[in-house]
Amino acid sequence: MRTVDWRELYASNRAVIERAGLRPGLGPAPLAETTSIVAGRTRRTVVHAPANLEPGIAAPLVCMLHGCTQDAASFAAATRMNEAADRHGFIAVYPQQDRGENAQCCWNWFERRHQARGAGEPASIAAVVRELIGTTSGLTIDPRRVFVAGLSAGGAMAAILAATYPDLFAAVAVHSGLAYGSATGVAGAFKAMARGVGDPGACGRAAHAAMGELARPVPSLVIHGSADRTVAAVNGEQVLAQSMAANRLAAPETCDAELARPAATERGQVRGGHAYEHARWTDRRGALMHEWLTVEGMGHAWSGGAPGASYTDPRGPDASEAIWRFFSQVGVG
Repeated sequence: MRTVDWRELYASNRAVIERAGLRPGLGPAPLAETTSIVAGRTRRTVVHAPANLEPGIAAPLVCMLHGCTQDAASFAAATRMNEAADRHGFIAVYPQQDRGENAQCCWNWFERRHQARGAGEPASIAAVVRELIGTTSGLTIDPRRVFVAGLSAGGAMAAILAATYPDLFAAVAVHSGLAYGSATGVAGAFKAMARGVGDPGACGRAAHAAMGELARPVPSLVIHGSADRTVAAVNGEQVLAQSMAANRLAAPETCDAELARPAATERGQVRGGHAYEHARWTDRRGALMHEWLTVEGMGHAWSGGAPGASYTDPRGPDASEAIWRFFSQVGVG
């Protein structure tokens, strides 16, 4: 794992980092970069490990998947997830899509070859995470507390990883993304982005089938803006419905969540910003399984992100804090 000098990262991403309010010497601990080759694909990954991690104590890991036109460094700055990692003591990992794989640096969530275990982008991302968990990374990671989150195309890929690698990722957070299997081509992708899918239940069955013999309930958090014109807000509801349906199939004895029957709901307002609604669902044992955070009036942006950064809306509730809070509460199995 190669350490990247903060000044080098600053020079190549100066505008977005300054908009996020960071400066060399005042920002997070130095980042590190890994390069993995999986099935002939090279995958660069930026890693942030807080300086105050206790040696020998296994830390959680959050894998963060950027959206289209973003890269690992700009996504880290935009979401301020590294600062959350410093506050709460987890490792943040940012795999980067190669422009050669997609001209807009989107994860190819809408192609069949990237929707199955052991192939394509899901396999390369899983390999990166497993490599970091291994002893060669120099990091001590708790394999029971490995999570995945993403924005937009990254959110859609996070949903794919939750379905195809439930043995690796303990829980998932999908921000402004789409359900697993909601498209199998470019035309279908634009249709789903605009109107969602016709049958979320079928997507739930598809997600459960993708888990195969590894099927288990995967806790999920969904965040979406009500005014999103890039990925329509209905998609957030469908991601949640899919997750609930897949979990009912995986563990019918404990999982019976229904969208219409949350265990708790609350409304809030960011001072000077957006109103939001937060709902939670538990399983029959009372364990947290699902959360939904819908931000009223927010478009296609990371809620509570850095002002002026890539695809952020600082007027929303802090999505990075919400994601970590959810991950920290769902348990380790």
